[in-house]
Amino acid sequence: MPQPLVECVPNYSEARRPEVVEAILASIRAVPGVRVLDRHSDLDHNRTVFTFVGSPVAVEEAAFQSIATAARLIDLDQHTGEHPRIGATDVVPFVPLAEVSMQDCVEIARRLGQRVGDELGIPVYLYEQAATRPERQNLENLRKGQYEGLKEDILTNPERAPDFGPARLGPAGATVIGARPFLIAYNVYLTTSEVAIAERIARAIRHSSGGLRYVKALGLLVDGRAQVSMNLTDFRKTPVARAVELIRREAARYGVEIHHSELVGLIPQDAIVEAARWYLQLDQFEPEQVLERRLYTALQESTSGGQGQDFLEALAAETPAPGGGSASAYAGAMSAGLVAMVARLTIGRKKYAGVETQMRIVLEEAEGLRAALAEAVSQDAAAYEAVMAAYKLPKDDPAEQQARSAAVQSAMLEAARVPLSVVQWCVQVLDLVNQVVVLGNVNAISDAGTAAALAGAALAGAALNVRINVAALEDREAAGQLADELQIQENSAAGLQEQIQKTIRERGGLASA
Repeated sequence: MPQPLVECVPNYSEARRPEVVEAILASIRAVPGVRVLDRHSDLDHNRTVFTFVGSPVAVEEAAFQSIATAARLIDLDQHTGEHPRIGATDVVPFVPLAEVSMQDCVEIARRLGQRVGDELGIPVYLYEQAATRPERQNLENLRKGQYEGLKEDILTNPERAPDFGPARLGPAGATVIGARPFLIAYNVYLTTSEVAIAERIARAIRHSSGGLRYVKALGLLVDGRAQVSMNLTDFRKTPVARAVELIRREAARYGVEIHHSELVGLIPQDAIVEAARWYLQLDQFEPEQVLERRLYTALQESTSGGQGQDFLEALAAETPAPGGGSASAYAGAMSAGLVAMVARLTIGRKKYAGVETQMRIVLEEAEGLRAALAEAVSQDAAAYEAVMAAYKLPKDDPAEQQARSAAVQSAMLEAARVPLSVVQWCVQVLDLVNQVVVLGNVNAISDAGTAAALAGAALAGAALNVRINVAALEDREAAGQLADELQIQENSAAGLQEQIQKTIRERGGLASA
């Protein structure tokens, strides 16, 4: 059964301080059920774009955490860059991918907007499909005057009042949040440094000034070259090739050519296929003629047990990874899978109609945790391999010894953090188990009990890995923080497990056993 899937493509006004970009990325990855697919930073624009996907609840939470992190670390009073912006987190679009409607994404945008305004005190404007007024559908209208102009305008102009949050700007500026179809961000560099030429070409191709429908464009100076920066909002109705060819023809008027092009973020395969069909004149070409697409289809049709069998074979092999940490994550993923199963066996049953809303929330959270724990299987193995690689670094002279020691400690810290995340996610799984044993379909209570046992085993194995790696850390402050967090999680787990077993005995008719 396909799971609900939402894409989020937030833009942050920072690219020149890697530590800030990494902190924002970490806040996204910390949310279970979210997978980061792409990152793109441009130093001239001083702007970073992340692409991540996941369940609606997980993606919404990750977006909020990233906005909070960016607001803490980015001061727009100190920010400069070629790209227009009004906020530390400038724009946050949600895109429906699977089993999610555009209206679902509109509701996500509005909930997030209110939360950002209320909890973070950041003005929020809704745009595209989530816009509250027609003139706010277009992002360029909201960015008018940029941060510096909006800072003054928001205080006196009722037309610039935000949809949520205060009518004043702090150093984090304002954030634009919305819902839209898939967008292709595509930049074309010219063989000139005259930005005026790029501006004239942008004016000729963008829809708002008489150009191509579904094309937005700006002329900028980037890396010493004039750049036509585009957003194609419907690549099926205005293909990429058509926009590029119009730029090529307009550029020829000024005696310049296209130097190269640049894709920001991701592009649908269908857009690339359409460009290939146009340029190569493959009029009879079918997408299924792409080898990788045919291969993917064949793999999808293979037996569902294959991947699990492959993991078990790798686990039994005479190699140290995957090992106990990966096995713990795998057990946690199985536990979350059983919780999802019990929730599905409860949803739609007349007898349990009163708890259906809660079970749907449990189901979505369980699927998010299952995805996070499944990914941790490979993450744990990779963390162990990084430790082994660090130990193999040369140590023939003092400088090499120092570099090797630093690499070992860094790898060891990551090797402790990964299983600690598994511990934290297992506690969240146990909380969901506690809900399904109380409210879920009683006929599946043994499955819920199995989920509790698997989560407990996964937690115990991951905790052992945390302690072993923490013991090897020279940074005792970091080691102490990890150990303290582990103890907090284990205490929470113990309470949940005791409550779960009590409920199972009572609801399962085992009280006298």
